[in-house]
Amino acid sequence: MPGSAEVKRKFLASPKFAVVGASKDQSKFGTKVLKWYQARDKDVTPIHPKEAELEGVATIRTLSDLSSPAETSVSIITPAKITLGILEQAKALNVPALWLQPGAEDETVVRFIKDNDLSNKVIYGGPCILVEGDGILRSLL
Repeated sequence: MPGSAEVKRKFLASPKFAVVGASKDQSKFGTKVLKWYQARDKDVTPIHPKEAELEGVATIRTLSDLSSPAETSVSIITPAKITLGILEQAKALNVPALWLQPGAEDETVVRFIKDNDLSNKVIYGGPCILVEGDGILRSLL
């Protein structure tokens, strides 16, 4: 089931996090998600193809540049076309959990998740970490 409590807990129990879709634009949700992690003192890395740093944190260019992809949960705030490529990379890198923020998926992305048995690793279909994240973190204590 997309966004099950178990997958959300697994996501937020990771020792490291990455955000794909943050930018210099403070009004964009990708940047708000990055700042959410920072406000909670989480080890977070922004992934951006062009920017060298975002919110005072050095960026990396792609998921494959993560130092420990198998220990890093990834928040995705991108258009569905981009999301699909990120999911393909994440599967190959054995990323433990991914959270697709609202609007980051379409039918093709959902089909990829189901066809590749990723439903136990991917939160999609509407839940937002900005709304639900703190409650999930409290449940991990």
